[in-house]
Amino acid sequence: MDWIEDTFGLAQQWLYETLMQPVMFALGEGNRLEDAYAASGWLLAGLIQIAVLVAVIGPLQRWRPVEPVRDRATVRTDVIYTLIHRLGLFRVGLFFLVDPIFDMFFGVLRVAGVGTLHLDQLWPGITEHALVSLVIYLVVFDFVEYWMHRGQHHFNWWWSLHSLHHAQRQMTMWSDNRNHLLDDLLRDGLLVLLAQLIGVAPGQFVAIVAITQLSESLQHANLRLWFGRVGERLWISPRFHRLHHSIGLGHESGNDGLVVNGRSPALGGHNFGVLLPWWDMLFRTANFDVRYHATGVRDQVEHGREYGRGFWSQQWLGLLRLVGKA
Repeated sequence: MDWIEDTFGLAQQWLYETLMQPVMFALGEGNRLEDAYAASGWLLAGLIQIAVLVAVIGPLQRWRPVEPVRDRATVRTDVIYTLIHRLGLFRVGLFFLVDPIFDMFFGVLRVAGVGTLHLDQLWPGITEHALVSLVIYLVVFDFVEYWMHRGQHHFNWWWSLHSLHHAQRQMTMWSDNRNHLLDDLLRDGLLVLLAQLIGVAPGQFVAIVAITQLSESLQHANLRLWFGRVGERLWISPRFHRLHHSIGLGHESGNDGLVVNGRSPALGGHNFGVLLPWWDMLFRTANFDVRYHATGVRDQVEHGREYGRGFWSQQWLGLLRLVGKA
């Protein structure tokens, strides 16, 4: 673990001194070099993820695809989403929009004498074991993300945004970040808040996000793969998550699509976990059937509802769905 941290730190320092620092001085933002250093960490983590996507997951998709890719234009749009998120562009926007609010909130707490929790210090000596500390935070974040995902399918207003993610009928390793930006802003904002509340160090937070995103890229891959009877219950596989995207199986209850009491037509469903299937098993939403069905949204397939083909049309239609105009 120390070797990984040291190597990453050296690479981050090189990237910062070679790229980020000169750019900040050229823009007259020399007073924000600390933020630029943090940004270089996100950029490096994203570059590593993209390298793994291209070198490892891409060949796996070509080796054992679930289906042939017929609409490559939609996949190219998904690549745009991936680059925006993995190269830190969305994170920069989050920094300017959300961080000042959180800084003010936690400043008020500190003035009132209320400190934040350091979860990894509740177990004596845990700070000496960085890997154990990271695992604890991963489990906590995964539990919270499971319930956020349930919320995305439970509340009609949230589903109106999240349904864009499910509207991809050609799932590939690039599909994970295909989300409405408002959906991402809410979800990532809640995760940043959680990180500050439980005392996650900045470096650990980068590692948690990178591990989660890379695993989700594998889960969305056009890949006929499952981890066996035992492995499926330890980590989420492409088969497990594909069922969540399957029409009429994973993310809806199969009702007539009517909104009832403000809840979305995507009631019920299966396999909401992000990294670990444990929460689906615990709360009885797991489905371990070994099958690979077509993906998409029912109203898209049966009624021709439009979710957009390009980045901007998808974002615009998401806003219209949010206000009930599409």
